[in-house]
Amino acid sequence: MGTFPQQADLKSSFKLPPGPTPLPIIGNLHLLDIKRQDKSLLKLARKYGPIFTLHFGFQKVVVLTGYDVVRDALVNFTDEFVDRPQIPIFEQIQHGNGVFFSTGELWRTIRRFTVSSMRNLGMGKKALEEQVTEELRFLVENIKSFKGDPFSLRTFNAAPSNITFALLFGERFDYQDPLFLTLLKLIDEVMCLLGSPSLHVSKCSLCVWD
Repeated sequence: MGTFPQQADLKSSFKLPPGPTPLPIIGNLHLLDIKRQDKSLLKLARKYGPIFTLHFGFQKVVVLTGYDVVRDALVNFTDEFVDRPQIPIFEQIQHGNGVFFSTGELWRTIRRFTVSSMRNLGMGKKALEEQVTEELRFLVENIKSFKGDPFSLRTFNAAPSNITFALLFGERFDYQDPLFLTLLKLIDEVMCLLGSPSLHVSKCSLCVWD
């Protein structure tokens, strides 16, 4: 699920799409299963349609459900979805900097710099294709090592992370490396925090579920 700050034409509550009536202070948080927000949002979509408004505390959120709705929003309303919401905990840590946590013109500048730097490092070139192919071989071997037994889908997170490390630092981690496993665990925890409504407060945003 991604969150994006609303632009001026969506900030007025009179222009927001309909949704469940919010309770004082908590808004619509009582309607969400924090552990399975996806099921809660899809259940609400069946009642209110593919586009509806929720209140996470004092934060207004517009939810989009379904491929066609999300694609239409991201393809045909690019400018409206260019920003990201301000998340207080990361605002304190990053101070609004970085590709993931900056907004507005700063985000556009950092994005241009990042794309240019990634191209210099090999993005879009044959060297990167070879790096991806090599990492895929390690991933396939790792999957085969389970010999048909069940394994966590988090195993798949190792491959793209290793490609990034190899691109930036020139070397990859073994999938059983304790440091690598710790890094993957921390990345998972950050993603869980980003998906927690408790972090998204006092800022009008748009929530996308496909």
